[in-house]
Amino acid sequence: MFEPTIKDIAKLCGVGVSTVSRAINDHPDINPETKEKIMDTIREYGYIPNNSARNLKRSDAKAIAVLIKGIANPFFISMIKVIEQECKRKHYAMELSHIEADEDEVDVAQKVVKEKRLRGIIFLGGLFSHSDEKLKKLSVPFVFSTVGSIPENISRNVYSSISVDDRRESAKIVEYLISLGHTRIAILVAEAEEQSIGKLRLEGYCDALRAHGIELNPKLICETRDELSHFSMENGYQSTKKLLECGESFTALYAVADALAIGALRALYEAGLRVPEDISLAGYDGIDMANYTVPSLTTMRQPVEEMAKDTTKLLFDIIAGKTQHQHIIYEAELKIKESTKSLHKQHTKNL
Repeated sequence: MFEPTIKDIAKLCGVGVSTVSRAINDHPDINPETKEKIMDTIREYGYIPNNSARNLKRSDAKAIAVLIKGIANPFFISMIKVIEQECKRKHYAMELSHIEADEDEVDVAQKVVKEKRLRGIIFLGGLFSHSDEKLKKLSVPFVFSTVGSIPENISRNVYSSISVDDRRESAKIVEYLISLGHTRIAILVAEAEEQSIGKLRLEGYCDALRAHGIELNPKLICETRDELSHFSMENGYQSTKKLLECGESFTALYAVADALAIGALRALYEAGLRVPEDISLAGYDGIDMANYTVPSLTTMRQPVEEMAKDTTKLLFDIIAGKTQHQHIIYEAELKIKESTKSLHKQHTKNL
């Protein structure tokens, strides 16, 4: 892949290196038309000034980047901790960057790779909708870990992925709620209009209802608020208040992330509803915090430590040329805790 230098940009524009430097640094002593031409060329060829370690060879740098979308979700705290430990064990540095919802992951990745002289990238969370052509602009190996659905037009030979089957595992927890006798099951879902993790978990919810002949009630599908971080406790709290205000009755609430469920728990409490006596509540992810809520939270636990270790190992193996790209799918584990209750009469005596 062609990675232009400042000399290449100067040659393409027919100017000196010092003129390109002045354009980049917004010096006043440069012709506006020349500056515009230089900046257009920089954008066209994807040149990124290297502001750190200009003379450092890529082979001397031992660092990877972790680019994370959804940093408000506590699920990622455990993953980052394990990835950092694995990096230290391999004597690698870890560069952590938070990507905003409206930022382009590939553009951010290109910039970080060039500035930090990285060996590889881990994308954590979010939604990936970029083309095969755009991905090829990344000059280092990368792994998608716990990322939503990836477009089918992207060749599986240019990236690796680590995930659970969110649609399938989401259906399992709804199946569990149905087995308890619940048919009016509400859902808190984030990013429902995109092919994201939230969308996949919503599809699993719909699959389970259809499999049991339960009619889908659009009023029981509550999308989280866009102005708040999608997978935050605050969004779970505010969205559950909105759900309760609509007046539609339900006996169980499934939140597509534990953080949302914890926020929902507070909203239900403030509304005078008891969990699980009045409303059964279930989450997804299996974060540690879910064990310490009152009541403790029934959830689908992702094997976070195993996924984080395998993500890092796979990236290091690709960097070292030991393996080709791989796509690994894990199963989640249903953890039944105190927040769900059976509606069947034969079980109520024991609850």
